[in-house]
Amino acid sequence: MHDLPNKLATSLNIAKKYEWLLNSYVSDFYVDNHWSKLPLSWQRHFEQLPVEALGELIQSDHNVQRTSRVVWPLELLALRQILRSLSISRTPNRQQEDALPNCPLLEHRKLKFMFMKCVKPKKAHEIKRMAAICARSCQKTAIDFVVDFGAGVGHLARILGYGYGIKVCCFEMQPELNQQAMAIDARLESMAAKFLAASEIEHFKRPAHLTKRLSSSTKPKEFIESISEAFQLPPGDFQFGIIGLHPCGDLGAILMRMFLNCEQAKFLNFVGCCYQKMSTRQTQPKIELHGYPLSSMLRRQLQLDDHCQLSYEAREIACHAIEVYYDRLTSDQYEYLKIHSLRAAAERIIVQHFPDLRHSALRNVKHSPGMSFNDYFQRAIDGTKLTKLKSVQLDNKQIENDLLNWERIVCFYTLRLMLAPHVESIILYDRALFLQENGCLVNIEAIFDPRLSPRNHITSAIKQ
Repeated sequence: MHDLPNKLATSLNIAKKYEWLLNSYVSDFYVDNHWSKLPLSWQRHFEQLPVEALGELIQSDHNVQRTSRVVWPLELLALRQILRSLSISRTPNRQQEDALPNCPLLEHRKLKFMFMKCVKPKKAHEIKRMAAICARSCQKTAIDFVVDFGAGVGHLARILGYGYGIKVCCFEMQPELNQQAMAIDARLESMAAKFLAASEIEHFKRPAHLTKRLSSSTKPKEFIESISEAFQLPPGDFQFGIIGLHPCGDLGAILMRMFLNCEQAKFLNFVGCCYQKMSTRQTQPKIELHGYPLSSMLRRQLQLDDHCQLSYEAREIACHAIEVYYDRLTSDQYEYLKIHSLRAAAERIIVQHFPDLRHSALRNVKHSPGMSFNDYFQRAIDGTKLTKLKSVQLDNKQIENDLLNWERIVCFYTLRLMLAPHVESIILYDRALFLQENGCLVNIEAIFDPRLSPRNHITSAIKQ
């Protein structure tokens, strides 16, 4: 990761310039007249643009060169180019994938189901790839075991322990999940004894499952003592790696700090998620350690002004799946794009009748072709605190007029999505710089198929 300070500074300048776009919820499109915020040249351009052409703005594969069919406004063209140059690629490196360690047990016709029991395709893809990456790290760095944070029922630990023969200590705060994990471990071992020769199971390492909650107040000494107890080892007489598959919100920052504060921790691999749940000085001014920013450079800058701050709205859009939306824009699935217009029309009704309930959560309603607004609205508010709106007389003329402008909302949402990888890159650059400032070699790469797993970047660090 080269020249991070300059990349961060430039990236933040771009985010600051377009914060009016980043900080605008699509659900407020009609309430706050978001369309009027666009430059007039953009408005005129989008009014004449077919919906499918918008896909050019959020094409995420940096390596694919396509001939544009659209003459874009110069500012928008320049913005797209600089975003592509500054953002971290979301496309996995196929050559590096082929070089990862193989796990034959995952293909065993009798046992493979135990590794993927009740696992959806998205999660299966993630844990297989994450396990291979972590096995590669164990090959390159001398460690005795790895510590898996937020291990759940142990799917990742099970592949590492039984598939790759790596000792794993699982930290999971929910005791019932640990009980399930141990039951699956025992079942797998029982089945393996039936279908495998003794030589094929001698490398097995049963994971250790600890019911522990890791927080910003957890002391490194307490953490080390827990591991020592789990493996019956003298305190500190071992080396380990730290791994985490989609630690939510501040947990990513907590993992990094624990990694840096434990001398025995030699490598770190984690894939973050839920950036909007990270603490910031804006959201939680009274706490000392925040999830963002982490680097000394940005924290010093924050003392001078709020230039480096990212709003909740900006961090939330960074979690959206741009590839899935790109597929919908460039296919004939236009009907499914109208859901944002329905939600925005509903928000106008909410604000008109109960302004204090603005931005209330509604039920998720999957759009289907021909769905009327009334069908959507009744299902969206059913069972929520907005149920009382069912008896309200709706302004059908206003609703009809709003829904005629659904293509404008698609344009606006696409523009916000265009900035999404940029905001995520700022967060990831800040994390990488924080680790670099503390003497680590850092790498960030896309490891998952972004269409299956939108948060697909792994942050890897080793101590020098």
